[in-house]
Amino acid sequence: MRILVTGASGVIGQRAVPLMLASGHQITALGRSRDRLARLAQEGATATIVDLFDPKAIMNAMAGHDAVVNLATHIPGSFVRTFIPGAWAENDRIRKVGSSILADAAIELGVPRFVQESFALTYPDSGVNWVDETISVQPTRYNRTVLDAEASAMRVTRAGACGVALRFALLYGPGDRFTREVFHYVARGWIPLLGRPDGYVSMVTQDDAASAVVAALKAPAGVYNVVDDEPLTRRELGDTIASIIGARPPKLPPAWLARFGGSIGETLARSLRLSNRKLRATGLWEPRYSSGLEGWRAASVAFEAFAGAADGARHFET
Repeated sequence: MRILVTGASGVIGQRAVPLMLASGHQITALGRSRDRLARLAQEGATATIVDLFDPKAIMNAMAGHDAVVNLATHIPGSFVRTFIPGAWAENDRIRKVGSSILADAAIELGVPRFVQESFALTYPDSGVNWVDETISVQPTRYNRTVLDAEASAMRVTRAGACGVALRFALLYGPGDRFTREVFHYVARGWIPLLGRPDGYVSMVTQDDAASAVVAALKAPAGVYNVVDDEPLTRRELGDTIASIIGARPPKLPPAWLARFGGSIGETLARSLRLSNRKLRATGLWEPRYSSGLEGWRAASVAFEAFAGAADGARHFET
């Protein structure tokens, strides 16, 4: 299968492309990072930089492909910047305008399959209840454009092809800035997550997210949650990470602090016990790490200079 991958140099893309190549697919990798694209080219992809907002360039790049995988995003570079509304402007443009341009081209060219990146933290606060894809989403101002991105995929389906939207939970894993910041704060006695201690926070490792992309190349049309089997409460997550790095159980910020984070704070404070049963039921995917108990331990040992619990706590304070 010839597959066009946008956002190929991103967190998920740079992991998904090698998996696709290993499965025998021919990959055209589009992205912003020349260095990462060069590494993908060394692995066998045809790598290039194309303006995602240039319809003619996109048509030319897409011609002759059997599938399009749109993983393009522009996520703020730090936990603090996520609370600055303007930091999400480019990401909104990618999800609303870029996804629409890609879908238009796929429909005109008759591309059989269209896979679209989406975000799972748009469901309403659900307490201890499991949340599946039948629950109506309630995005806030900062992530409203996930609906535009998903609409592009569904438009491809209505045109007679197969559109798939993957709702990724919060990503974590080696080499990830958010993951490093969590280790850093827990080592100092805090877990940087808003919301009630007994509220659920749903996550998935970068590698498991990448393998879900490969599964989406064969999955039926529709929307799928991509998340660990067993989401943890914030209290459980904090205690798990502390035990991994040899730190004391961390404190959580007071629940009322979320109100000062605007729409982003309100979203992050929700209790979301997301279910991945729909994607697992396809028989095409299951996460390597069933919960944060395994996933965060794997992430910790992958960081350079991590050597034992006590030394690890000191390392993550630096």
